[in-house]
Order: sequence, then structure tokens, then C-alpha cells
Amino acid sequence: MSGIYIHIPFCKQACHYCDFHFSTSLKKKYEMVLALAKEIEMRKSEFQEEVVETIYFGGGTPSRLQIADLRLQLDSIYENYKVAQNPEITLEANPDDLSSDYLMELSKIGINRLSIGIQSFFEDDLKMMNRAHNSAEAKKCLREATQYFDNISVDLIYGIPGMSNEKWLQNIEMALSYNVPHISSYALTVEPKTALHSFIQKGIIPQPEDEVAQEHFQILVDKLAENDFIHYELSNFGKENYFSKNNSSYWLGKKYIGIGPSAHSYDGEQRGWNVSNNALYLKSISENKLPIETETLTITDRYNEYIMTGLRTIWGVSLDRIATEFGESYLNYLNQQAAKYMEDHLLFVEENILRTTKKGKFLSDGIASDLFLLNLE
Repeated sequence: MSGIYIHIPFCKQACHYCDFHFSTSLKKKYEMVLALAKEIEMRKSEFQEEVVETIYFGGGTPSRLQIADLRLQLDSIYENYKVAQNPEITLEANPDDLSSDYLMELSKIGINRLSIGIQSFFEDDLKMMNRAHNSAEAKKCLREATQYFDNISVDLIYGIPGMSNEKWLQNIEMALSYNVPHISSYALTVEPKTALHSFIQKGIIPQPEDEVAQEHFQILVDKLAENDFIHYELSNFGKENYFSKNNSSYWLGKKYIGIGPSAHSYDGEQRGWNVSNNALYLKSISENKLPIETETLTITDRYNEYIMTGLRTIWGVSLDRIATEFGESYLNYLNQQAAKYMEDHLLFVEENILRTTKKGKFLSDGIASDLFLLNLE
């Protein structure tokens, strides 16, 4: 089983923390929509033997597209690929785009999962992040979305400077009040070359603090566990049967094709990425050339990726798989590097699966990078 990811490179405005590839101009939207559908068709040979189980519209802001634009992409996929009986089809959306009519039309064209970028229910947070929606729109869109969709994920951001634990808890409780079955939550991170980075350097906004983020993370984990959410990946919590199939396929190493500027692809051995420039992408597709660069992963690259994704998820890292797929030298190295984290109760082994403890979960990326191998070749 495999997936198709479609990157929609348009946003209404630039969020202060975002470093993803997008444009705020819709001037070339029509050309882009046609080019995406064309790239879908151009790449069908890559999935001759595959069944597409997930389709994911990410971005950018896919809800900037009209229904006909989205339908064109879906038609191109169904015409050129084998698609599973009940694929998970997700649309990332912003609250200000989700009118009742738009929601109804989305459900009619086959979108069956929404990932809504709420980030916060508080006006001051939304203004600081330069989100395009306000608090009232966040609540209204969830009231309406739940009438048309059962499978809804809400994004929330924690570790915002000045946000008290009480305020953070209110954000979580507000999301829970709409009975959504999935929550994705991320610490506010300061990426270079973003507006947020510049504001912090100028002293306009204080630097986010790791201790605050760690406290918020723990509040999130405990509150969602009380409400029967399963913490299946570092930033993702789902009720039973509501894990994101699309994201899970990345962490479990399944194949996927990334369509659109800056989108990434993976076929089990090679990783590819499209050019992060709308004009160059459009030019390339118009000349019937794929605007993609690829690299073949070495055995060490594949080992490092498996460690990183495994430790972030409830599936952990299988020591048996390390031995069979990578060899004894990799297993010995892993055991050696993991020993100190096991002594500190940050990692544990059960049924030959290496996982993070509750205490180690927040630190999983840092622990994983310490278990990486630089080179054994």
C-alpha cells in the first residue's frame, strides 16, 4: 500500500513561524492546478504495482483551492492509478476557508478527512503568529465541520511565549469539546529566516523556553490520555481507528509520491524532492520534464531514518529487524549507544522492541540523533 501527497503552494498570508514553501499570490493558480494534475499523470509508471491507500492535500493551504481544482487532482489520480476501495483522502484547511457550503462540497467529491490548522483558540496567540483566522472563526468552523465530517484532526501549538499552563489546558479542552478524534500538536519552533526569528532577535517577542514547552507537552499527554486518545507518534494523538494513515505510512517506511513544488517522494530505496520554486516547477512541467532531484539512501541512511521514525512512534524500533535488515554490527552499535538512556529510564526494551519511556518521549528526537551512525560503510 502506498500514498500520494499533493503540495498546494498557496497561502492567504505568511504565518510568522512558517518556513514551508508557498506563495501568497494566486496569479498562477490556474497554471499550477493544471501542472499538478499533469505531474500526477507523468508519474504513474512509478506506481504500476502499487495500490494507493492515502491521498493527502498539504501545503501551503489546500483550502485556498476551489472544489473544481481539487476534483481535477482526484480525477487525475483515479484515471492513472489503482486506488484502494476506501482510501483516506485528507485536506489540510484553515478555519477562515471553511464555509458551510465549501465543507458540504468537499464531502461530496470524496474528501473524507480534514486536518484543520486551529493552532490556538485565543486571539492574542493568533495575532502573534499572524494567522489568517480569528478565534470566532476557529470555533465556528469546528461546529460546522463536525456536521459533514467524522474524521477531523485539529492542529494546536504549545510553548508560545507567555502562555500559562492554564491557558494551554483551556486550548486542549476547547478542542476536546468538539469531539474531534485526532489532535496534532507541535512546539512553537523558531526557524531561521522566518518573521518570528527576526522578532525574537529584535526583542519584540521573547524566545520560547524549552522548560515551558516540556510542561505543556506533559499536560497535553496526560489530558489526552484521560480522554482515550492514543499517543501514537511524538506530535500525534488519535482515538482508536483514527490514526492518520497518511502520516503513519511515512513513519512505517511505505512508498509515496510527492506532487507539486517542494514535495518529497520515497520508493523504499531512493528519496526525491521537487524544486522549491513555483516558476521553475511550472516551466519544467510545461516542458514535460519532472523537476525532481533524487538520492539513493545508503544502508546507514536507512538505519538512521528507521531509528528516528521508530523512536517517535508507539511501534518503536524492532531489534530483530535491525539484526536482519542491517546486520549485527548495527545492532551492537545501537545497544551500546542506547545503554545510557536505558540507565536513565528514557528508553526501555520490551519483547525485543526499543521504545522511549513516558519521560523520554519529549526528548525522542535528541535521543534518536545520538543513536545515529555516521558511517559503517
